[in-house]
Amino acid sequence: MPDPQTPAALQDTVRLPCPSCGSELQWSAEHKQIVCDYCGYREEMDHSRDKVVEQSLADAAAKMEDFVPEAVNKKVFDCQNCGAHFMVESDKVAVNCGFCGSQNINLEAYAHQYIQPVGIIPFYVSRDEAERLFKAWIKRGWFRPNALKRGADLDRLHGIYIPFWTYDAQTESDWEGEAGTYYYETRTVRVNGKMTQQRVRRTRWRWHSGHLSHFFDDVLIPATQGLNHDRLERITPYRLPEVVNYDPRLLVGWESEIYGMEVDEGYQLADRQMEHLIRNMCSAQLGGDTQRNLRVNSTKFDQTFKHIILPVWLSSYQFGGKTYHFSINGQTGKLAGDKPYSWVKITLAVLFVLLLIGAFVYLNELGYFDGGGPRMDAPRDVQPVDPNSFQFE
Repeated sequence: MPDPQTPAALQDTVRLPCPSCGSELQWSAEHKQIVCDYCGYREEMDHSRDKVVEQSLADAAAKMEDFVPEAVNKKVFDCQNCGAHFMVESDKVAVNCGFCGSQNINLEAYAHQYIQPVGIIPFYVSRDEAERLFKAWIKRGWFRPNALKRGADLDRLHGIYIPFWTYDAQTESDWEGEAGTYYYETRTVRVNGKMTQQRVRRTRWRWHSGHLSHFFDDVLIPATQGLNHDRLERITPYRLPEVVNYDPRLLVGWESEIYGMEVDEGYQLADRQMEHLIRNMCSAQLGGDTQRNLRVNSTKFDQTFKHIILPVWLSSYQFGGKTYHFSINGQTGKLAGDKPYSWVKITLAVLFVLLLIGAFVYLNELGYFDGGGPRMDAPRDVQPVDPNSFQFE
């Protein structure tokens, strides 16, 4: 009997029955719909985004609804190898970590209460499409081993939702610094015993100050613990305007990582990004050919955040006894990963370049680049012969 304290939406999510045949429904990246694989029933997702709203960072999680994975028929697992926390279907028996491939997985023993996501971008890249993208990608690259195109063994693809924080902030910044403008002077110097003229670059410095007002919207920070942030950076950006209201039905049949970075920790990373961008914008206002002593004093206020989850395909492949990882943006299909190099091809390329340089130097010495052919300098004391000077007896 359903728990009377459980919201009706969550009760339905536990089963998510097909209204046509009673089988299980799940989100299909191929059809971009909630479908029943048994009878073919399809249902459109809700494209509303009225719940994708900013929350006050000052109040942090106090006003957020707690999210209990077990309430949506999920279990949280803890990878003992890489430390990732992720959710899978409650009835799943064999569990491999989608981040490191480890089977060293423990069911977490403590109570789960997390900040519930307010937004989600569902998978738009299907498993078949992800495999096609991998096969096309693995064939690219001249400096890769030829055997890689046919010898890379693809491991199991993991479609997993990765947690992110987004941050907004209004910033006001005062700046001051010196802008340098280049100008040139001509001076006479002695070189190898001869007087010659040289053009010398000088710098004219001027002090400037100003004010920058800028609003940061949706600074995206990965809250994942299992996936290297550099790997995620390589498959961004996401089309964030397509974020819709979080719907737990879209998670049925898919894995989802629990955030491993708290909202305040994420803001520290976002703050550093904002400071870096503010300094660049102030530098652009200062102008000049070069700069020095740039000082920026910034104030941030009205900071807000959102918790959203975004789709990523994770996998690895085996080649030459080693494991290589790659990731695919589950919305746009952008792929990034590691590939081995063919040192034989690289060596041949280097030797070819050195051969070209040697040939150029040799031909230049012969004068081929002076007049289109080798130099044939005749001796200066040789005079042309007049044919009429010859006498025959």
